[in-house]
Amino acid sequence: MDLFPELVHRMTGFDVTPEHRFHDTRKWRIDYAIVPEKIAIEVEGGAYVNGRHTRPSGFIADMEKYNELTRAGWRLIRVTPDDLLSAKTLNLIKDLINAK
Repeated sequence: MDLFPELVHRMTGFDVTPEHRFHDTRKWRIDYAIVPEKIAIEVEGGAYVNGRHTRPSGFIADMEKYNELTRAGWRLIRVTPDDLLSAKTLNLIKDLINAK
């Protein structure tokens, strides 16, 4: 069971969409999105095991995706799997919502 959407909803009142597609042409997806607030949460796995996100081609592809997110007006939060459910991440989301 994915607790993250439920925790964010309880804390902010906003629904979280897992695997939200934000780009029609490239079909890029955001791990989690709070669509009305244009907040994207990306879980960066493999940081310590030479995963896709840390190899040159994956890193460059992620940069392109993140730049397109920014161009489209999204705010991006990048976390490790261990930090996804942390108070630090949940408070950052809440602060971004309140900052508008």
